Amino acid sequence: MTGTAKASRPYDIVVYGATGYTGRLVAEYLAHHYQGAGKSGGPKWALAGRSASKLAEVRDLIGAPADTPLIVADADDPASLKAMAESTRVVVTTVGPYQLYGEPLVKACVEAGTDYADLCGEPAWMRQMIDAYHEAAKASGARIAFSSGFDSIPFDLGVLMLQKEAVARHGSPAPRVKGRVRGMQGTFSGGTAASLTETMKAVAKNPKLIPILQSPFGLTPGFEGPSQPMGLMPEYEESVGKWAAPFIMATINTKNVHRTNFLLGHPYGADFKYDEMMLTSAGELGEKAAHAIGEMLKNPFGAKPPKPGEGPSQEERENGFYDVLFIGEWPDGKRLRYGVKGRYDPGYGSTSRMIAETGIALLSCTAPGGVATPGALLGEALVKRLQDHAEITFAVEE
Repeated sequence: MTGTAKASRPYDIVVYGATGYTGRLVAEYLAHHYQGAGKSGGPKWALAGRSASKLAEVRDLIGAPADTPLIVADADDPASLKAMAESTRVVVTTVGPYQLYGEPLVKACVEAGTDYADLCGEPAWMRQMIDAYHEAAKASGARIAFSSGFDSIPFDLGVLMLQKEAVARHGSPAPRVKGRVRGMQGTFSGGTAASLTETMKAVAKNPKLIPILQSPFGLTPGFEGPSQPMGLMPEYEESVGKWAAPFIMATINTKNVHRTNFLLGHPYGADFKYDEMMLTSAGELGEKAAHAIGEMLKNPFGAKPPKPGEGPSQEERENGFYDVLFIGEWPDGKRLRYGVKGRYDPGYGSTSRMIAETGIALLSCTAPGGVATPGALLGEALVKRLQDHAEITFAVEE
């Protein structure tokens, strides 16, 4: 698909799943930050979902212009997905769990040469899509960007930017990087809970998926790097003087970080090691907190997990935040610290901004097609957009 042909399509971006909780936030962000449907130089965008009447309700609720286009499309109707994919340059989709509803849209976008961004944190399904569609996406020019929200953009891009600074300051990438969550306030989405449930069902049906879930290199077919620190047990973190606990999103984030390194030709090194944990505090209280978090992660959603479509109030979203420290280490003792901080609830408020800006960044992306990561496809261009528009900061810490 040539750039000229894609440029002639009616829409720049279609938000698929706009009647869902997160999809509505994405649409609201576009409406408020980019002056409506193609006005004042903003992208030409449309709302898409299964029900025209519900889409119209969302359009009015979020204050989008009355002439914002509405597209009826359904995962159970491949023809509707094909028509949607062929009408736009980028599809931003929040319709998950992706292992239940995602493949028909990935297929439609790959065949149409249409760029795609989602919020997937389902590594077994992602690997299946890589195996099934990567070569076809390369041929059609479609850029398929999985994990374009809190999992895994702050981590993927945080490591990317640390390594850029590492080469500039020390002449080589850091062979060992630690991702450490210093603080986070927010809630799990119903979609995250549903995705985990469906992943467990998929593994029960197909045990061959287990190695993909267990390996940090589950998304790098044909490449198996060195043994990685797993971050599964609480430990005292000497470099920051605090206890560290397992981090629930490490299993997907680490895979995406290694896939970015893999797709870019291993600029971090083929021997690169990376893990993620959550910091508590120093001393006995910190140790107790780290162990308590480890126990909690055995059942992270509690007795009543959130349902898809549910989410926090606007006040809760706006009061959320996250603060992630990346520590690069070299064998000779050199260290480099890099911070990524975001305003808003990570699972909703910030995630909706991240995927929207990923979609907009894809409009000017020149990377080749393929099933990739935001880091590999967009890199520093996306970092700049997130700093300029999404209230996320990336900075070296002296």
